[in-house]
Amino acid sequence: MKKLLALTILALVASIGTASAAYKVGLLSDLTGPTSSVGGPYADGIKAYVGWLNDNGGIDGEPVELIQVDYAYNVQQALAAYKRFTSSGIVAMQGWGTGDTEALVKFVAKDKIPVFSASYSAHLMDPAKAPYNFTAAPDYSTQGRAGLKYLRETWKEERAPKLAFVFPDNPYGSVPIPAMKEYAAELGFEIVGQENVDLKAIDATPQLLSLKKVGPDFVWTGGTTPSTAVIVKDAQKLGMTCTFLTNIWSSDENIFKLGGEAANGHYGLQGGVIYGQDVPGMALIRELTKDEPQMTHYVRGFVSAMVMCEGMKMAKAKGEVTGESIKDALETMRDFDPEGLAPAISYFADDHRPNLSVNITAFKDGKLEFVKTETLERKKEWLGH
Repeated sequence: MKKLLALTILALVASIGTASAAYKVGLLSDLTGPTSSVGGPYADGIKAYVGWLNDNGGIDGEPVELIQVDYAYNVQQALAAYKRFTSSGIVAMQGWGTGDTEALVKFVAKDKIPVFSASYSAHLMDPAKAPYNFTAAPDYSTQGRAGLKYLRETWKEERAPKLAFVFPDNPYGSVPIPAMKEYAAELGFEIVGQENVDLKAIDATPQLLSLKKVGPDFVWTGGTTPSTAVIVKDAQKLGMTCTFLTNIWSSDENIFKLGGEAANGHYGLQGGVIYGQDVPGMALIRELTKDEPQMTHYVRGFVSAMVMCEGMKMAKAKGEVTGESIKDALETMRDFDPEGLAPAISYFADDHRPNLSVNITAFKDGKLEFVKTETLERKKEWLGH
């Protein structure tokens, strides 16, 4: 019995010693809620990079320990998870949705915990409003502007193209609409309508019937892949001939599984590359996934973890790794290349937009096809809007 007790105590001490040596990072995920179809792959990408990093030296010899919580896209559960994270001693966090990221802004600023969110709301990239928030992809407004710029540049007719908007009535869906409408008017689009379609929608016929009457040439969809699949299928059934421009969470490989033939002929926006695209970093992802194709969200999660860990390495090179030192290090990051998996990333003390480069993809023959990278000017007046 004494020998067993001694062994137990030794094991506990070893466990505590290992845990205290690791840099703890909270991982807030939606694995069972309304955005789980994209939340799962994104979280898998984060875990894959951190696992690889730990197998290859970690942060100057120290591992990164992820503490994952499935909050099912529920803000109250996110707040509870954050309390668990902070009590565990995290130095950084990988976040997820718009509602929960916004709810945590004041808490993470007070606690000095840098958060790499998967919410790309523009105001979350303004350090004056969200000093400890970072992302590895451009904000929703930048993405929308880039997509509209591409559509306008490729428009062939003399008349103004007609544009409509379809999005869920929640913070995530609504946040880029004012910026997109303003830029659309500047580019010469005629805005003809907007409708709300829920993320869990199984029928979008009433909303699309309203839009069909005004005959849009292009329709923005700002939901997720399942709701976008419903929209494109119902539009096809109604004989609509418009082209859909889908946001970053609606532009993935599942659109063809869910939308079938109706998904072809449209465009999507990406903050990173498509799985299998010929860039240096894809070799590592293919190795880690054993050439099993992954969704674009996996790649973006991978990049988010890579950029966060690069900030941790930069902080370590200057001294202690803390939330504050990680933030300070990130704000000196210039043109960091995530091995081609996303456009080069830079942060500034007064501007946390990682870049203003958006990959345009075409939905063609049941596949995502890279078209071009649309890069906008880093306008000061667009920060936070």
